[in-house]
Amino acid sequence: MTGVDPSHLDDQQLMKELENIHRTRHDTLLYGSNDALRTHNERMAQLEGEYLRRNPDRLVAAARTREGARERDCADSATPTTPGT
Repeated sequence: MTGVDPSHLDDQQLMKELENIHRTRHDTLLYGSNDALRTHNERMAQLEGEYLRRNPDRLVAAARTREGARERDCADSATPTTPGT
């Protein structure tokens, strides 16, 4: 495993690690070697898994669910558009 075992991090350290790994994700995907991307994927899964383990009842925004997305799509398609705008 790369880095400290997520279960040994306090909540503040875990959030800092998650913020950092999400911030570096795009560059790793675009410019990292296959090994770097694999390591990044594994570490991200470990950190996110620990976050979810600690926060099983976290707030989930309705728009971030499949049902919410479907409702948003239906509303978008029902909204008339003005040609040329």
